[in-house]
Amino acid sequence: MTLRTAAVGVVGAALLVSCGLTSGSPMVDDVKPGTIGKGLPLKGADLTVTSKEFTEQLILGAIMGIAFEAAGADVLDRTGIQGSIGAREAVKGGDADAMYEYTGTAWITYLGNSDPIDDPQKQWAAVRDADKKNGITWLPPAELNNTYALAINQKNEAKYKTKTLSDVAALSKSDPKAVTLCVESEFSSREDGLPGMQKEYGMKIPNSNITKMDTGIIYTQVSKGSCTFGEVFTTDGRIKAMNLSVMEDDKHFFPNYNAAPEINSKALKEHPEMAEVLAPITKKLNNTVAQELNSKVDVEGQDPHAVALEWMVQEGFVKE
Repeated sequence: MTLRTAAVGVVGAALLVSCGLTSGSPMVDDVKPGTIGKGLPLKGADLTVTSKEFTEQLILGAIMGIAFEAAGADVLDRTGIQGSIGAREAVKGGDADAMYEYTGTAWITYLGNSDPIDDPQKQWAAVRDADKKNGITWLPPAELNNTYALAINQKNEAKYKTKTLSDVAALSKSDPKAVTLCVESEFSSREDGLPGMQKEYGMKIPNSNITKMDTGIIYTQVSKGSCTFGEVFTTDGRIKAMNLSVMEDDKHFFPNYNAAPEINSKALKEHPEMAEVLAPITKKLNNTVAQELNSKVDVEGQDPHAVALEWMVQEGFVKE
């Protein structure tokens, strides 16, 4: 996931790029324009799409590629590059033309800033402006925001009446034993994770109430009530599948990780129609959509590309 795959070394990144981009296959979906791609504005274009390797990225990469296909382009699929930096470098260096990337990842990991910007639109604008010098153009972002959160099951939510992280902080003071946490090891030590969250909200959670475990186990343990609260990612399909409730980050502590098209500037100059093709799709993407699509892959075991194609047809963006 964006926050967990960010720390990849420069040497490793170069290897990932070279390894990831030696493979790739043409997208061969038999799609026609729906509400996008009318007049085949990308006819004759040869475009390469990429993504990172986790579920949501594979789906977003497929969505982008299918959109370009419907608009008439020949599309090479180089999605699934391991790590954040590998896919980024592919777009930056021109080995790929476009991908959906996260504003927070760019601002903090690629551009080297330590303090996120609270307002999602201002965060995107800052990334857009700063990345121009790197030969990358950012198109407007989606509502989809894949960031950290705490979640609780329905039974415990009814019992403790928590809706926000401020409510969790208040509960940690009024009933310290009630607030038990399941978190990843990395989240437990990151300043944009548990330590920073506790400081921002004035939480006092003893170490004895915090259990570290792998991501997938967290969702199961919270669902069973073994932990009152668990660290989750806001677009994860297991939130919906396990009927968990996400606590509102009412002080806007966690960085914004809004998905937005990241395009190689030379490629966009050559094929500016990419922007108009992607705009209505990006506008439709939000956390609810992401959870539903991610769930079909992570919970139901469906193929990411098939899930993307089904959604594109269902929304009327393309026709088969």
